[in-house]
This record gives sequence, structure tokens and C-alpha cells, in this order.
Amino acid sequence: MEDKIQAKKKRKNHLLYSQKAAPYFFVLPFIISFLLFFAYPVVTTFIMSFQEVLPGQISFIGLANYQELWNPTFLKAIRNSSVYTFFTLLILIPLPLVLAVFLNSKLMFAKNIFRSATFIPALTSVVVAGIIFRLIFGGQEEALLNSMLAPFGIEPRAWLNNANTSMFVLVVLATWKWMGINILYFLAGLQNIPKDLYESAEVDGASTWRKFFHITLPLLKPISIYVFTISIYGGFSMFAESYMLYGSNRSPNNIGLTIVGYLYQKGIEQNNLGFGSAVGITLLVITLIITFIQLKFFGMFKKEEQ
Repeated sequence: MEDKIQAKKKRKNHLLYSQKAAPYFFVLPFIISFLLFFAYPVVTTFIMSFQEVLPGQISFIGLANYQELWNPTFLKAIRNSSVYTFFTLLILIPLPLVLAVFLNSKLMFAKNIFRSATFIPALTSVVVAGIIFRLIFGGQEEALLNSMLAPFGIEPRAWLNNANTSMFVLVVLATWKWMGINILYFLAGLQNIPKDLYESAEVDGASTWRKFFHITLPLLKPISIYVFTISIYGGFSMFAESYMLYGSNRSPNNIGLTIVGYLYQKGIEQNNLGFGSAVGITLLVITLIITFIQLKFFGMFKKEEQ
């Protein structure tokens, strides 16, 4: 009997200390969380997108939700989200990269102060930031921006009631809020580049620009791809900024309506979970397609020359 107990203990110890089993134990928490919090919700949402979900009643209606989905309001939401994502990518990748290079430079003084200053907005709640920007860009004469422009003879403007200026405000808010995060990513990448490469380049007489384009940019490629990918996701999933800027999910002529805002409008406010699920699945497909395209042509799927 004791021999059997000892044999069981040995098998358990062998399993715990097994090099083959150890990776699975380490990966298991991620797999469980992925299945519970991503795979299961996506599958149930996909199924629900073919249903009409009413209180106490669920019925399959086929592709009716997707057929109803392609309406002028949803197309405008796609356009707003696409334009917002485009401008945030245009600003929130090159600008943080350049600032990170300056903050990583030996000639930069008070680097820790500037690093903290650029990261503080990321710690600010989107709710607070949205309310502050709503007050700054208000349409009243006494609003901060209008009062600052008045001495220059510029008439007060309702910044949030025009499609172009409202998008400008949203992009400014995104730039202020997320600039520090991207700077932090690029700083981490810059600090991992061996200094010997720059010293060798200086010995060979390379200029600052040549070192930037031939050393810094190529070695920052993985970080750049990551920042680009999360920025695409962040752009298309934007909701709280627009909601807080207008104080609700209703903006004049839907100039601030995003895809997630439309999902919230239909799925939560109008209690149409089936239609909201169709919006969510469409958003997932759009994001995946754009992400895979950029990874194919610029990222991890592109074979490096040996």
C-alpha cells in the first residue's frame, strides 16, 4: 500500500517538474482567460447577430440584421471612425517617435520631468478629459478658445456643431490623451538599441539623419508595428471621447457618431441586442481586415531578407 502511495507521489512530482508539462501550466491561465473573455463572447455575439433578441423572446431571423445594417447612419458612423483613425495614425505614430528620440538623447536636459509631463494626460480619465475639452471648445463667446481668439478678430465658433471642426477636436483630444503612451513604447524600444551601433556609425562619419534612418527606424520596426496595430484598434473602437465631448451619444447630424456609438445606440439604448451584435461583428471584421492588410505589407507576415 505504501509503495502505491509513494509511486503516486513520484508521478505527481514528475508531472509538476516535467519540462514537457511546464509550458502548458504557464500558458493555461491565458488560454482559460482567452476562452472565457474573448472566444466565448465572440461566438455568442456571432450567434446573436442572426437573432431577434427581445425580453423573454429569442428567434432566429437569418441575415435580416445585416441587411438592415447597411443604412446611411451606419455608413456615416463607419466614415467618422475611419477618418478619426486615419488622422490619429497620421499624428500618433510619427510625432511620439520624434519626441521619444529627443527624450532619449544625451543632450536633452530634465528628461524625467518631460517624460512625466507627457505621460500625465494618459492618467487622466476620459470622462474628465471630455468635459474639459467640451468647455474649452464650447460655442459660447466666453468659452476658453473663443475668448482667446476674439482679440485677433476671429468670430466665436460652435466647434462641436461642424463636421470638420468636431473631428479636429476629437483628434486633438486623442493626441493629448494618448501621446504619452506611444512615447513610452518608443522610449522602451530606443533604450533596447545597442549604443555600440551608434558609436560605430559615428566613427564611420554617419550624420544624425543617417543614424536615424539606418539604425533607429529599422530596429524600431517591431515597436512601430505594435503601436500601429493598437492605434488601428483604438481608432475604430473610440466611443467614450465622443460621448463625453457631446454629453451624450447624440451629436448634430451624427457628426460625432462612431461605430461603437452606433452599437451602443442600437444595442443598449434601443434594447436591440441582435442588431447591436451585428454591428459588433461587422466592426470586428473591419478591424481584422485592416490589421491583417497592414501586417501583410508592413509587418510580421512580411519575410525579411536574409
